[in-house]
Amino acid sequence: MDLNLLTVFEAVARTSSFSAAAKELGIPKSSASRGVAKLESDLGVQLLFRTTRQVSLSAAGTALYDRLTPLLRSVKAVLGELPEREEAPSGTLKVTAPVDLGVLFLAEIATRYTARYPAVSLDLHLTGRAVDLVGEGFDVALRAAPKLEDSTLVVRRVSTVAAHLYASPVYLARRGTPRAEADLDQHDWVVFQPGAQRLRVSGPPTRSARPPRILCDDFLFARDAIRAGAGLGLLPTLVASTDVAAGRLVRILPRFERMAGSLYFVTPAAKHVAPKVTAFRDLVLETLKTWGTVALGA
Repeated sequence: MDLNLLTVFEAVARTSSFSAAAKELGIPKSSASRGVAKLESDLGVQLLFRTTRQVSLSAAGTALYDRLTPLLRSVKAVLGELPEREEAPSGTLKVTAPVDLGVLFLAEIATRYTARYPAVSLDLHLTGRAVDLVGEGFDVALRAAPKLEDSTLVVRRVSTVAAHLYASPVYLARRGTPRAEADLDQHDWVVFQPGAQRLRVSGPPTRSARPPRILCDDFLFARDAIRAGAGLGLLPTLVASTDVAAGRLVRILPRFERMAGSLYFVTPAAKHVAPKVTAFRDLVLETLKTWGTVALGA
């Protein structure tokens, strides 16, 4: 039996009209009439008496209607209470991101997100590995890379990330401040050498005969080494902005800029995106703008 026929019968019985039921369900009147006739044939009983002026229930129709109505009402209530169908975000949002992003700004986002949406809890996993979103049940991944493509996922670029030259006041007081790119060859360097699927900010902006004093594969370590006075270094704005504001880092040669890559908001493919996901994405964009990062929207 086609259970959709029960919905058609309930609407006809409740409105006592094939026309009204058809309008409510968004189907032709003839479809409503055929639907009830098919249900009667499947059940082997007459459910409705039809005249040119009215539609009335038979004894069997009354019995079916009385039992069916509360069941359909319960089903509609259950469907309406699904978290994905609610207007306000709710449920648990499972997020993965690189460790450095978590340390830099996700704590702020997590705090604001859970405070703004009391019905939501956040399950955050910080890792350097490429997480299988679908296989491991994640709702969102934040990933930083020059380019990110995966036909099985929904990938949205939410910001571009620029890199600038920085040094500590201690280092500049000791070695002097470069005034032109030609001066950079006379300085020590802290160089970030990225791994796979990471932002790419390599060596000095000019070819230098001097090898870097420190070579590393972690932005936070590079930032801390530069901040401690080990040398000059290229850092994404997102990594350096707090220290610049606090006076722990100084941007040098302000006209120099190198694109490090982009920040991506990644979700499993789905016809309907849950409010908890869109709310988190919007808060990420909002926070990036306050950090001075070029937020693109999603």
